[in-house]
Amino acid sequence: MNYTRFLNRLSLARKPSPIRILTAILNESSAEMISMAGGMPNTQTFPIMEASFKLRDGTVLELDQNIMNKGLQYAPTPGLPDLVTWIEGLQSRVHNPPTYNDKSHPGKMECLVTCGSQDGLCKAFEALVSEGDNVLLEHPTYSGTLAIVGPMAANLIPVNSDSQGLDPSHLRKTLSRWSPSDFSRSGSGAPKILYCIPNGGNPTGTSLNLERKKEIYKIAQEYDLLILEDDPYFYIQFTKPYIPSLLSMDVDGRVLRFDSMSKLLSSGMRIGVLTGPKPIVDRVNLHMQCSVMHASGLSKVFLIKLFEHWGHDGFLEHAEKTATFYETKRDLCLKSAEKHLKGLAEWSVPTGGMFLWLKLNVKDTKKMIEVKARANNVLFVPGSAFMIDQSQPCSHIRASYSTATPEEMDLAFKRLADLIREEVKESD
Repeated sequence: MNYTRFLNRLSLARKPSPIRILTAILNESSAEMISMAGGMPNTQTFPIMEASFKLRDGTVLELDQNIMNKGLQYAPTPGLPDLVTWIEGLQSRVHNPPTYNDKSHPGKMECLVTCGSQDGLCKAFEALVSEGDNVLLEHPTYSGTLAIVGPMAANLIPVNSDSQGLDPSHLRKTLSRWSPSDFSRSGSGAPKILYCIPNGGNPTGTSLNLERKKEIYKIAQEYDLLILEDDPYFYIQFTKPYIPSLLSMDVDGRVLRFDSMSKLLSSGMRIGVLTGPKPIVDRVNLHMQCSVMHASGLSKVFLIKLFEHWGHDGFLEHAEKTATFYETKRDLCLKSAEKHLKGLAEWSVPTGGMFLWLKLNVKDTKKMIEVKARANNVLFVPGSAFMIDQSQPCSHIRASYSTATPEEMDLAFKRLADLIREEVKESD
């Protein structure tokens, strides 16, 4: 693959930071290495020496002075080596990417620890999108992604989704606007990237089955597309075994995968993982070098200690428990929706994630949700927030079942039902 054609002028102009290079060298050197290079503060001045944290099973894990100094000090941009190695092992075990450890492959798999998945996603778009580009987005789509690409002056092209996620037939129909030769010709305007949320879609709660994923990857090969696989809910699938990821079938090195620790461990620690072809991941790495420098050191040493204790088996066991927790929450949410919203709204059963996507018997939900619902002490997100053209009427809303209690969900849907009836009555 010609990765240069996917990158914009700004990304191609980035150069490695000489100081960041030295930081990585020092981190990998023996104790005999003497550094008078980087402007690292002396760890003897740090007020925090040690820490401990208690797990829910009662286990107490200790962070001694040595590991605390690593967490409190500047670190290599890609992440502390122990953490990166552990994550690469997890990706290999769960996804078995075809380019993993294939040093001869131009798109060899690389991992980068980011400041949350959102920051990795933002920097990837900033490396790939230029003004006037045509960008393919699963639609409806994550509002955070719209906030990233909206100001880039690109043309956002919706690819429809249904109850089974992104529709490959609509993707192919959309791409048929261009001739095959356009996709290898610079300046043709043919799309270069496809963004999708394959599991527990935000906002839809839908998941792509294996057949659709294979078809989407095949289409990406035909039209030489780079796929941005935004998959924070991969481990919150309600059916097992896990549906294989797009990364798992990526023989070409055309998938950029975004994982998140937010949904499984902590949203506040701001740790994500970008996995994909080295030529693209390296560009995001260079952006991090001159911006955030690296993800939170304390968050990383916290994870190192936790993952040393758990191992991959323990992590996957925790992921399974988390998925079961949210599946129970989903079932309670559906029970309340059936009780209060039958005949007033339509919905599909979420197959993963944290969201129920509802189509109400209302032409446009925006004012009703943003004004009337708030006045009645209930919060939802109007569906327009997930649309490319947010000025158009939208009948949908997104409800999250992640934190509300069963009693709260029941009351929330009762209040929503009353609002829908009132809205329908006023429109008659």
